[in-house]
Amino acid sequence: MAGRTSVEFVAGGCGEHCRGWLYEPRGTGPFPVIVMAHGLGGIKEMRLDAYAQRFCADGYACLVFDYRHFGASDGSPRQLLDIDRQLEDWSGAIAFARGNRNLRPDQVVLWGTSFGGGHVILSAARDRTLAAAIAQCPFTDGIASLFALNWRSALKVTALALCDVMLPLVGRAPVMVPTAGPPGSAALMTAPDALAGYLALVPDGTAFRNQVTARFGLNIVRHRPGRKAADISCPILFCVCEADSVAPAGPTKRYARRAPKGEVRAYQAGHFDIYVDKDFEQVVADQLAFLHRHVPTKQGGA
Repeated sequence: MAGRTSVEFVAGGCGEHCRGWLYEPRGTGPFPVIVMAHGLGGIKEMRLDAYAQRFCADGYACLVFDYRHFGASDGSPRQLLDIDRQLEDWSGAIAFARGNRNLRPDQVVLWGTSFGGGHVILSAARDRTLAAAIAQCPFTDGIASLFALNWRSALKVTALALCDVMLPLVGRAPVMVPTAGPPGSAALMTAPDALAGYLALVPDGTAFRNQVTARFGLNIVRHRPGRKAADISCPILFCVCEADSVAPAGPTKRYARRAPKGEVRAYQAGHFDIYVDKDFEQVVADQLAFLHRHVPTKQGGA
């Protein structure tokens, strides 16, 4: 079995640390490395280990990390979802991977899911030295995702977001909203499959908070990472769920067609189905086939 060690690296300019796991395959390095992180409010324990183990068995090292303010990483207030800070975390993770002598600095692959898939698109558009990228059920268009959220929920979240912006100015604690909730509730994801599907990814006994700072609700519409797909120079695989209730498939496929080396694999699955059971098995097989073509290893490469 491949080895897993706990690691940390500095992200941003304030000396804060992201923490995560480094999986290294059996054999002699240096190895290609896949840098991995989760989506909206997610932490590494929410099935990222399952993907990393499969990739590692095929000869890829995997750096799996938590964003600042979440999971094992630094950051106060807790549960702050800040897009710019999370993109800094991706940059810090890439720099850490390239600085590890047992990893190939010229064979860095990015892997992100859901909201993290959008971060992968933006990071790959900025860094033209990456070997490849994988965006799984990616958040690509805030307007499309807003329409996937019913208007009653959107209005409730907006009201709480405005409170969260104002109240800390007078010394009050941040206002939180659930990341996933029932239909019609004040949550960021309220589709019928959202709450059960999201929480099912959390292993029993894992410390996890299903909430983020409400101010993020004001940024959703303006965040449209898919528009940067045309600027990605490396091969990128878009894994799209046709029945996605959070990140609609249509806009994602349109953006994917703009990526010069983009590939699309579509699945008859919902946003949360792709992490488990047969849909997980199929998407991992497709991702490994993509990796073998573009970033071959001794175990699985051509």
